[in-house]
This record gives sequence, structure tokens and C-alpha cells, in this order.
Amino acid sequence: MISTITAKIINILPDKFGTYISKKAVDKYLEKYANINIEGSENLKGIKTPTIFICNHLSNSDGLVLDKALKEIDPTFVAGVKLSNNAVTSIGLNVIKTTNIKPETSDKEGLKKIITLVNQGESLLIFPEGTRSRVGSLIEAKKGIFLIARMTGAPIVPIGLYGTEKLLPINKEGDMSAETFNYADVYIKIGKQFEFPKREKEQDKKEYEDFATKYIMKKIGELLPENYRGVYK
Repeated sequence: MISTITAKIINILPDKFGTYISKKAVDKYLEKYANINIEGSENLKGIKTPTIFICNHLSNSDGLVLDKALKEIDPTFVAGVKLSNNAVTSIGLNVIKTTNIKPETSDKEGLKKIITLVNQGESLLIFPEGTRSRVGSLIEAKKGIFLIARMTGAPIVPIGLYGTEKLLPINKEGDMSAETFNYADVYIKIGKQFEFPKREKEQDKKEYEDFATKYIMKKIGELLPENYRGVYK
């Protein structure tokens, strides 16, 4: 990966030049290390927009490869603020459109901005788990995906992704700057768009939230090999 010193230099460059250099660097790494295989691109034709793309999360390279797979839609990625605070991972944020949210908090300001983007016609890409899975399979989704989907009413497109955990593995000590690219086959499977499930009369608030969250997460699981489905088998 790009060294911390190089990343800091890129980040102090004028925006347009910094973005240009960042894109060149990311393209170079992906072309060298990633063999990207995309299935289901036909499901993007004629979809209703704005839409919410949802995907499992295995690596800091997920956004980079998904950005290429969805370049015609060009969605805004919902990213945790800590990625912006790290000199190296912020290089990736120079390449893709993002809006920040504070994980593990009731970030009303971040949520409001996300809702506004959708209402303005912007499609989103969200990693419902809220963090990269350290077990290599689906972990429980955070409440945010339920709130965003319910409040916007936008249709949803599920994506199953794997191989990125080998492309850019999570550093065991938690140092994102120390993560390095490796040669890997990456698989992206795009599912069919579907509508967020409506609440039944007999369902109370908690029951509905649990049902709806599990429903949409299983849509991701269906696109993954069984060993990646985790808690949503």
C-alpha cells in the first residue's frame, strides 16, 4: 500500500491534483493485484433510481473494486469517519464519492445528510455490517441500514463480494496503514433490485426492524458462497 509519508504528501496537494494522483495509484494497484470478476451486471439495466446498494464488507479495498463495478451508476459510498482520519485510507476516499457517518453512535447529522442525498436523487452504497468482518463471513447488520431504507423508501440492490479479504487483508493489530495488497481473484455478484419490506399490522416496532433487517441481509447472503454467509445462512 502507499506509504504514510507519500499519502500525507498527496493529501496536501490541491484537490484536483490530489484526486488525479490518488486515482492513478489505486488503478495501478488494482490492475496489478486484482483479477476482478463481475456477475449480474444485467441487473443494473433499467433499475429505479435513486437506489440503495448493500454489500458485505471484508476489506478496505471493497469500495475501490465496487466503485469500478458500479461506475455507470456512480453511487455515493457511506463511509466511517475514521477512514478520513487515516492518511493512507483517505487516498481511497479521494477516488470514490463518500459521505461520512460515525459508527456505533446515533449520528443524527450524518444520517440526515444521507437521507437528503437520496431525496435529491443520489444512489448510495452501504455496508450494513458497519465494519469489516474479522471472521470472513457476514456479521450482524447495524441499525443504520434499517433506518436509511425505511426513511428513504428507496429500492435496494444487493451485492455479494468475496476475495477482497485476500486482496487487502485486515491488519491483525488494527493498523490500516500497514495493510498491503496481494494477488487475488475478486468476485462481485450483483443481485436484482427489490423493495424494502412493508410493516405488517401485527408486527410491533422491534419485530418489524428485526424481520426487515434479516430479510435484506439474506438477499446479500444468497449471492455469496455458503461459507461467507455467516449469521445470515
